[in-house]
Amino acid sequence: QVQLVESGGGSVQSGGSLRLSCALSGYTHKGYSLAWFRRTSLWKEREGVSCIYYYSGSTVDAASVKGRFTISRDNAKNTLYLQMNSLKPEDTAMYYCAFDPADYARSGTCLSRNFNYWGQGTQVAVSS
Repeated sequence: QVQLVESGGGSVQSGGSLRLSCALSGYTHKGYSLAWFRRTSLWKEREGVSCIYYYSGSTVDAASVKGRFTISRDNAKNTLYLQMNSLKPEDTAMYYCAFDPADYARSGTCLSRNFNYWGQGTQVAVSS
């Protein structure tokens, strides 16, 4: 059974940095997609932050985080990361790790509807 466990959230001042981690277990095949999404409130849809695809290693990043956030993965450790620099108060959200056994690199998109497995989330709070 696929499981995703996020860690690394917390509180930081504007301009600070955090690194989120997501441990993937229960899946040993290749060719999958991994991503980070965030939700700023319960009344809003999850927003795609960044996606990364297995074979190409290509990424798709939201315009709001380009140049500040970097998604990466360690295949040996089955771990996904999100390095977040120059954090802003508007980055405050619950951040979710997502996984799908399909590789969506050709889509060039980072959409929540493509992902069938989700972590519980880790909270990030950025104060001004």
